[in-house]
Amino acid sequence: MLKPLQVTFTIAAALLTFLPASLNGQQEVYYQTLKSKYDLGGERIQKTQYFMMETKVIEYSPGGERINTDIYRMMLKCDPLSRGNLSANRYTCGKFGLELGGESEVSVPAMKNWTYTIEEGLDEDGQVFGIDHSRFEGLSDSEGANLPPGTAYMVYNTFIDFHSFCDVFAQPSDEGPGIQDLDKIGGKIVHSAAYSRPPVNLGGIIAEGSYFENGRITLEFKGISLVSGRPAAIVGYDSGESSYRMLMEPVPGMEIETAGSSHYMGDIYKDLETNWVRRVTMAEFVVSRTEVPARQGSIESVVERSIIIENINKSQWYGMVETDR
Repeated sequence: MLKPLQVTFTIAAALLTFLPASLNGQQEVYYQTLKSKYDLGGERIQKTQYFMMETKVIEYSPGGERINTDIYRMMLKCDPLSRGNLSANRYTCGKFGLELGGESEVSVPAMKNWTYTIEEGLDEDGQVFGIDHSRFEGLSDSEGANLPPGTAYMVYNTFIDFHSFCDVFAQPSDEGPGIQDLDKIGGKIVHSAAYSRPPVNLGGIIAEGSYFENGRITLEFKGISLVSGRPAAIVGYDSGESSYRMLMEPVPGMEIETAGSSHYMGDIYKDLETNWVRRVTMAEFVVSRTEVPARQGSIESVVERSIIIENINKSQWYGMVETDR
């Protein structure tokens, strides 16, 4: 008959024998997840998607104080009309809201129910994604006030940002390395858009010759997560050392030039089943200098931008679109 002390040792030995096997089993599951191959370049399912996008722009004083915050909110719907054809996706802006300098939110009527399609790169008129520049000229808010040129440009740039993340970084590239080359967790590539210099001119707001130059853009397959209960690949992106130059001519013969540097980074959460973006985050830091004729010295600016894009359901989207202030 076993003595009590022997019984204790026997149970302890049994537990020690059992626990490592259990842990080893879990470790094997983790190992298989980390070593598995994933297809991040597959076709998106043919189903309408609903998005909410918010951009926050914080301006800092030379002393580091936050002196102004502007918020841009966009509700966008995508109706895919055919497989593998970017230009066949029909986008509808349900609402575009502005919250400038802490004031109450107003909307931009010209954006409401605007339907458009996009193209890869530049169209024949040199417009990025083929987005019509004339749509953003002479914009006013729902109170009847004309939007300042910088604000109108940011409305336009919100669409550019959305498609850059969701239709360039998150979709396969035909120009070279892209998300399709990230088939294992831990993989990292230099994206084909690295060192690209897209124009940023916009009608009478920003003059031709203006551009944004990307740095060494990288994509990294960081892991797997759950977004709204759905499995999603986490793909981190980093722009590297980017820069830009913008020319404005507020009155004939008076040219204002702004030049600066930018560094943006964030994560894309891509649904592993539908291949649609579930969430995008971005943080950007911009330092610039503006030269104004007939002014002694220059205007220096430090700006922080953050973006969140969420793929939401139909009822959420329409509930927010129908609340128009």
